[in-house]
Amino acid sequence: MAAPAINELVKTRSEIKLIWRAFELRPEPFPLPDATSDFFTNMWRDSIYPLAEGLDMEIKMPTIKPRSRITHEASKWANSVGKFDEFKEAIFRAYFKRSKNIGEIETLLSIAKKLGLKADSLQNALETNEFLEEVLTDENRAESIGLNVVPAFIADGKSGLTGLQPVENLTKLIQSI
Repeated sequence: MAAPAINELVKTRSEIKLIWRAFELRPEPFPLPDATSDFFTNMWRDSIYPLAEGLDMEIKMPTIKPRSRITHEASKWANSVGKFDEFKEAIFRAYFKRSKNIGEIETLLSIAKKLGLKADSLQNALETNEFLEEVLTDENRAESIGLNVVPAFIADGKSGLTGLQPVENLTKLIQSI
């Protein structure tokens, strides 16, 4: 959600490389949570909405909590065709503005089509698990440094910040490198 702010911060330091990694919040076999529970409603009211407002971002609480492995595979595919940033932003908009189930192939194919990408190529990549190993490698990397929450911001290969962060904290992290 803070992607534009992060991208701008990184541009100020040419030696810093921003790398987005896959991380599943709700992997199989764990049950999916109730997206409209008091826990999520309170979290959005007390933390996420105020931060989004401070960043002048319009978002709404998603009404679903999908599995994300296939979304990460699709993002790896988008990266392979040079459209990662556009695809990632479209996924965020679909989920955080329209509560679309980004864990469904049809949603991901629709996003690809809207971006002018070859949806049949994406479908083939997903059906053949072409990028599954890359996703699993990212997840293993996160586990090896003890990450269990998103977003997480890693500096110099070590854990930096986790959870929703104001721009000031991200700026301090980048300045610490």
